[in-house]
Amino acid sequence: MTWSEVSQRRLARSRLAGARADVEPAVVSAGLVGVHAQVMSAAELSIGLRTASLGRDDVRDALWGSRRLVKTRGPRGTVHLLAAADLPMWTGALSALPTGSSPFRPEVRMRDGQTDDVVAAIADAVATTEGELTVDELTEAIVSRVGSWAGDRVMPAFQDNWPRWRQVESVATNRGALCFGPDRGRRTTYTSPRRWLPGFCPAPAEEALAALVRTFLHAYGPATAEQFARWLGAPRAWSAALFARLGDALEPVLFEGVEAWQNAGDVSAEAVVPSLRLVPYFDAYVIGCHPRATLFPGRAGERALTGGQAGNVPVLLIDGLAAGVWHQRRSGRKIAVTVESFVTLTARQRGLLADEVERVGQVLAGTAQLTLGTVSVGAHA
Repeated sequence: MTWSEVSQRRLARSRLAGARADVEPAVVSAGLVGVHAQVMSAAELSIGLRTASLGRDDVRDALWGSRRLVKTRGPRGTVHLLAAADLPMWTGALSALPTGSSPFRPEVRMRDGQTDDVVAAIADAVATTEGELTVDELTEAIVSRVGSWAGDRVMPAFQDNWPRWRQVESVATNRGALCFGPDRGRRTTYTSPRRWLPGFCPAPAEEALAALVRTFLHAYGPATAEQFARWLGAPRAWSAALFARLGDALEPVLFEGVEAWQNAGDVSAEAVVPSLRLVPYFDAYVIGCHPRATLFPGRAGERALTGGQAGNVPVLLIDGLAAGVWHQRRSGRKIAVTVESFVTLTARQRGLLADEVERVGQVLAGTAQLTLGTVSVGAHA
């Protein structure tokens, strides 16, 4: 398989090719296999720029109103917006990931059994408390259930010390005991997926893992087991064994000279549609697609990758390839968008870029103005 045919398929399935259509934010998230939401405005852009008219308020309503989206930890332990309908798959799969050694000093780590005790306390606290809990309120609830040791401020984080229990926050979200609630002012809150999404229950591990592999390969295949492991944040050997267990559900193909895997029978072909799109920080397309050297050719690899990692710099995509970088700065309702293209843009491409910048303003409920020039802002930390 060639890059051209694979790229067109990925672009179409990522809603980055052809005319935009309006679909629910949860449908976009499901197709992207999660939307990175460490920076909420970037998540809103990732979804909104793939639709004809949806904006940040539509994303927020899907998250906090209809609850078709859920904010929790997804691949690589990072905060994501996931389709609520997919949460059983995600929690079933993530809770089956092998646990590595603790990065914390022995006196900070949980002892045998303490992780399970804390996760159980978290699940009970958020399920039985009316409303959502801030981190301080949740700490108090956990301490009251398991003891003061869980609240000891011994966990180094962001030039501060967090309560001991927070080292297993990702474990709790992976097991479906915890997810995020709406912010209370500037404070994060937590809630229970079981209370937030009635009927929720994690799927059986093997069923969930198989579904997650198939979903990933539908969006970003062909891919190797190692590339899936990198995307998910899992050990390579474990990922290779998982792919092997899936047997005939996957089929090998030769992609750009490398053996990779796709879902068996995935022979759909997409028409080549010239495209130009802006994607924000941590966009799922640039994080999920490989090989990096092809996706980020030449100068794009130097400017838009940080140590081989994609997503830390917003990217200008032309026909599915990184062809520039961009940055947006907001002041009131005005949004200054600077785009640095690494290729000479045609008149048609300049028109498409103007449309993209206009959509940035619409999604973020502001007015965006385009400047073609050098982007001097570094990668996102």
